[in-house]
Amino acid sequence: MNRIFRLFLTIALTATAASSFAQDAPAAQSGSNEASQPAQTPPAPPTARKAPDRSASYYHYTLAHFYEEMVTAYGRSDLANKAIEEYRLAIEADPSAEYLTSALAELYVKTGRIRDAVVEAQDILKRDPNNLEAHKLLGRIYLRSLGDMPGGSGSDNILKLAIEQYEEIVKIEPDSVDDHLLLGRLYRINNDMQKAESELKTAIKLDPTSEEAVTSLALLYTDEGDTAQALKVLASVPDSARSAKLYSALGAAYEQRKDYKSAIDAYRHAVILDRDNLDAIRGLAENYFNDGQFDQALEQYKVIIDSNPEDAQSYVRISEIYRREAKYDEALESLKKADALVPDSAEVAYNMAAVYQVQGRYDDAISLLQDLLKKTDANQADHTNRAIFLERLGIIYREQGNYTAAVDTFRKMLTLGDDNARGGYQEIIDTYRDAKNWPQATAVAKEAVQKMPDDRDLRMVLDAQLADTGEFNKSIADVRSMLTGKGDTDREVYLRLAIIYTRAKRWSEAEDALAQSEKLSTKSEDKAYVWFLRGDLYQRQKMYDQADAEFRKVLASTPPTDPQAAATLNYLGYMNADRGVKLEESLNFVKQALALEPTNGAYLDSLGWVYFKMGKYDLAEENLTKAEAHMGSDPTIQEHLGDMYQKTGRLKLAAAHWERSVQEWNKTVPAEQDTEAFAKVQQKLDAAKVRLAKEESEKH
Repeated sequence: MNRIFRLFLTIALTATAASSFAQDAPAAQSGSNEASQPAQTPPAPPTARKAPDRSASYYHYTLAHFYEEMVTAYGRSDLANKAIEEYRLAIEADPSAEYLTSALAELYVKTGRIRDAVVEAQDILKRDPNNLEAHKLLGRIYLRSLGDMPGGSGSDNILKLAIEQYEEIVKIEPDSVDDHLLLGRLYRINNDMQKAESELKTAIKLDPTSEEAVTSLALLYTDEGDTAQALKVLASVPDSARSAKLYSALGAAYEQRKDYKSAIDAYRHAVILDRDNLDAIRGLAENYFNDGQFDQALEQYKVIIDSNPEDAQSYVRISEIYRREAKYDEALESLKKADALVPDSAEVAYNMAAVYQVQGRYDDAISLLQDLLKKTDANQADHTNRAIFLERLGIIYREQGNYTAAVDTFRKMLTLGDDNARGGYQEIIDTYRDAKNWPQATAVAKEAVQKMPDDRDLRMVLDAQLADTGEFNKSIADVRSMLTGKGDTDREVYLRLAIIYTRAKRWSEAEDALAQSEKLSTKSEDKAYVWFLRGDLYQRQKMYDQADAEFRKVLASTPPTDPQAAATLNYLGYMNADRGVKLEESLNFVKQALALEPTNGAYLDSLGWVYFKMGKYDLAEENLTKAEAHMGSDPTIQEHLGDMYQKTGRLKLAAAHWERSVQEWNKTVPAEQDTEAFAKVQQKLDAAKVRLAKEESEKH
């Protein structure tokens, strides 16, 4: 109240003191030389401009300021109009005082009259294009409007207006780090990466210690996929000057490069510097998880929950860890806790369905996914999630052997956009292949290419399908026609050629295609895939030592949680176990693969076969039976079951599975047929039939 009394006292004294005060205060805020001169009012013709009345102007300014204070301090919004009226009277008394117009514009912003604020600021700039405060005011207005608007053409226009203002601001005030930083971020939002990079580099040049500038530039490079440059920028800051935020940015850059161990080290430093930084702890947990260090990841997620018991996302991540460790009850318990916090979460329900699927509780999983689909059906814009739910549901139907339901489900993906349609067609083709319905698989591949003729990937899928059915020359010619001389494009084409040549048993041509693809591979994951395919090529030629070496190269360069690592672990483990070598290592490899994909029928078969080779027949039967539940039409799984039943004295069961194996081999397309394996199982079946017939005759 004393402050308000003093304001009234100031107003009361204005009539006697304003003339002397006006020579100083307004001039200090407006930068005008007029304010330092004695006020003169010489006679003027009727059309002459009226001389400013600074006493009256300051009187009204003081009243306006008082009313504005009342609005701010006591929420007296009804006084905003009085403040505006007094500002206008002050401007009328002294139109040359730009600070009055700026103050009025600021008041408009405070009271939500944005359009009026913009008009006032624009009027200032018409009279004074280099008025920094007016540019900053407009810049702030556009930034605020940008934050309040949804995406679209309207927000794009506001973004351009904001950029225009900050471009002027940095011209007028070129040494402001904050303004260059802000303009760089605006350029980045506008996808003008070159200009964004330039502004952020300018900010760093002005202040090399600016953490905001350094991390913003690094994030820009990370978004562009240039993590090497991002790391270079971040590493330029000495260890002694690095904050928790900078270490977190380092961790994020390493994570994008899939260098999870370096990411862990960076996030550890961030947590040491700021133990309450839950984002850094989350980054540490995520990278422990990515690196396959599940116990350490679990420990960090528990730290987050201890600090924030309502963090549903951490419960979801904990459930994933338990699922990877085959602790399904614990996984469901964690998801129930998340569900209690966010009962309508699609992510929680989807993860529950994934656990039910692993447990073989297919009806429960299907029910959850169908409920999710009903909800997304009401939101036609939610195409991405809908496609994910449909894909999972279709896979479950396929695992059950319900191929018709699987195809019907995957077909619903075809209307959800190009990427989803491509995925839907691929799943339908895979479903028909699992069902050994080769003509229908080829027909769908042709349909896909007809519907999406410009999709190179679908063309190559069709070519692979043609090759599998014996039309090798036709498929190879079409794939070769896709070579363009461009690195990324040709790398994929050579990979597809290598796969087709391998399946056609044209070994040297496959090797040449892989060599070409490797030359064009720049990313570590691309090179790893070439090594994997080369390992497969060597294994098919029974060049086991060379295959072993290629697979180990993949494991040395691939993060342990990567799907490529899982496939390689399984392949290497099975290959060596099948030959009866390195059984303990093979067991460990296959278990690691199953930790990543616990329902993969091929991996379950590998585990059962390793146990068989180790003489652990109970465990062999358990896992081979699980494999059959997922991939009953696979002739190798049926043969393995037959061998296991024979070894445990159940010849009739063995013969039944060998007979099923022979039937499945007879349904297999030429490219997938293994004449040696077929002959071997046929021989075992024939011998079993003779023995069983002899035993039957002896009974009689």
